[in-house]
Amino acid sequence: MPADDDRSPDETLSLRATTGLAEVSREDWDRLANPPGEAYDPFLSWDFLEALEASGSVSDETGWSPRHLLLENGNGDLLGVMPFYIKSHSMGEYVFDQGWADAYERAGGQYYPKFLTAVPFTPVTGRRLLAPTPALRQALIMGAVDLTRRNQASSWHITFPALQDAQDLGDMGLLQRIDRQFIWSNRGYGSYDDFLGDLSSRKRKGLRKERRTAQEGIEIERLSGADLQPGHWDVFFACYQETGSRKWGFPYLNRAFFDLLHQRMADQVILVMAKKEGRYIASALNLVGSDALYGRYWGRLEDHPFLHFELCYHQAIDIAIERGLDRVEAGAQGDHKLARGYRPTAVRSAHFIANEGFRDAVAEYLNRERPAVESDIAFLDEESPFRHE
Repeated sequence: MPADDDRSPDETLSLRATTGLAEVSREDWDRLANPPGEAYDPFLSWDFLEALEASGSVSDETGWSPRHLLLENGNGDLLGVMPFYIKSHSMGEYVFDQGWADAYERAGGQYYPKFLTAVPFTPVTGRRLLAPTPALRQALIMGAVDLTRRNQASSWHITFPALQDAQDLGDMGLLQRIDRQFIWSNRGYGSYDDFLGDLSSRKRKGLRKERRTAQEGIEIERLSGADLQPGHWDVFFACYQETGSRKWGFPYLNRAFFDLLHQRMADQVILVMAKKEGRYIASALNLVGSDALYGRYWGRLEDHPFLHFELCYHQAIDIAIERGLDRVEAGAQGDHKLARGYRPTAVRSAHFIANEGFRDAVAEYLNRERPAVESDIAFLDEESPFRHE
C-alpha cells in the first residue's frame, strides 16, 4: 500500500490475514482494540473473541472462519487490526441480508462465502476499524475491499460499527444501512424511582406493579467475579439452551465458551439469577463495559409472570444506575422493551458489494428502506412511556 500523510514517506504498510486470534498476542490485539482513552468494549477484547474460537463456537465447521486482518509496517510492527470472518451463511449476524443472497443467486451469482467484520453473535455497536489514525483506518478499509475483489467474493459486510467507523466506511463508498434497537439511557438517575419520575403516571404505576408481580415468591441474585461458581454456569447454560432451541433451533455458543468466559472475564460478567423455593429457575447474562451494561442472553427453566422483563430490563437499569453507567444495550429487536423505558435508537451497518449491477440494486433498496426505518424510530419514540413536554 502507498504511504500517506500519517506516516513517514519511506514507510509502507502491508495487510495479512490470520486464521485465528491465537496467532496474535493478547497484548498487541488489546492495545489496538481497547486503547487508553477509549471506552472499554468487552466484546472487542482478545479474551472474548479468542474464547469464541478456542471453544469451537466460531470455526470453519460452524460457518465462521476467522481471517482477522493485521496491518503492519515494514518492521513488522502491528499498527491496526480488524475482526474478519469468511461466512458460509448469514446466521448469527442480526443484520439480515438473506433476501440479498436469494436475489443474487437467482440471478446466477454465488453469494456465499462472503466476508464479514463483526463480533460473532453480538448485535452491539462498537469500533470495528481498530487503528489509531484516519489514514490507518482507511488502509484497513482499502485492504478489505481489495481482499474481497481478489478472492472474487460477492461482498464484505461490517455490522454495528460505531458512528465514526460508519462515516469512514461511507466516505470510502460503502453502502450504508440503518436499523433500530432499544437502548436505555441514564440521565444521571440516583435510583430506579428517579428514572420512573421521567415517565407518565400511568406507566410508572404499571412498571411498579410489574416488578412486584415478577418478584413475588422470587429471590434475585446478582453474581460476578469470585461469587460465580460452576453451578451457576450449569444453570445459566441450561437456561440458554432452552431459549436458543426455541428461538433459533440450536444455540450458537457451547458450554466450553462460557467456561472460558468465566476463567477470563468473570469480573466483566454479571449473572442475574432468579431462585424460587430454593431452586434457580431463570438467569440473564450481562457484560460490563466502561460506560455501558450489555444484556446478552436470558433463559428460564420454569415460567413466572414478568420474570423475563425483571431479569433482563429492570435489573439491568438498577445495575446501570448503581454503577453510574451511561446506558443499557439489551440486544436486537424486542418492541416490548419500549414500555420499559428503552428508547428506539438507530444502529448501522456498511456493505461493499463487488458486482456493480447488484450494488446499484442494493443501493436503491437501501434508499427506500432508510426513510422507513427513520420514520419507524420517530413513531416509536412518540409511543415511549416518557412524559412528553
